[in-house]
Formats: sequence, C-alpha cells, structure tokens
Amino acid sequence: MGAVLSCIESIFRTIGNVIMAIVAGVGNILHAIISGVVAFFGIVVGFLTCGYCGGRRHRTTGTTTTGTRRGWGRRHHHATTTSRI
Repeated sequence: MGAVLSCIESIFRTIGNVIMAIVAGVGNILHAIISGVVAFFGIVVGFLTCGYCGGRRHRTTGTTTTGTRRGWGRRHHHATTTSRI
C-alpha cells in the first residue's frame, strides 16, 4: 500500500512541477514583452526630446560650447555643393 501512495504522490508532485514550469515560462514571456514595450517607449521619448523633432530648437539657455566643439551642435550646410562622379 505504501508503494502505491508513493507512486501517486510522485505523480502529483510531477504534475505540480509541470504547472509551475508553465507558469514561470508565461511569467518570463510577459516580463520580456513588457520590458520590450518599455524600451520602445523610452526610445520614442528619447527621439522626441533630443532635438530631432524640435525639442532642441526652442531651447536658448546654456552657455557651454563643448557640444559644438565636439561636432554635436548644429550642422552647417554650405551654399554650393560639388558633385563627385
């Protein structure tokens, strides 16, 4: 009788482990999806606030010139361009 109960207990333990593995897998998948969505919105917010869409044009405060010295300032477009063929 003890062997039968031990076998049934082992079956239930295995079923419980399978269910917990499924729950953990679903949780990891949801975590990855949510992290991806958060990262995507972080990229969108960074794009909208870094100056490409007008966030930098309206700012006139700040007296540092290190950005322009390093090439991070405005791009200067020359009036004449030459074609390289």
